[in-house]
Amino acid sequence: MTSQETRGKVKKSKGKVKEAVGIIAGDKKMEQEGALQRAEGAIQEGLGQAREKIGKALTDIGHSIRK
Repeated sequence: MTSQETRGKVKKSKGKVKEAVGIIAGDKKMEQEGALQRAEGAIQEGLGQAREKIGKALTDIGHSIRK
């Protein structure tokens, strides 16, 4: 797991909490901010996963070339 992926998971979790608090408190602004933060976290997590997969693929290609 990359640090970008970890930061994305944390941001997504914070967004879920913020969104839930906004729903409970009836604060639409907080709810929307939480939803946005959750979405940003999901994107960041996905980018981290893609980055890791690309890195592994490049490493595999490098190993194949050396053979």
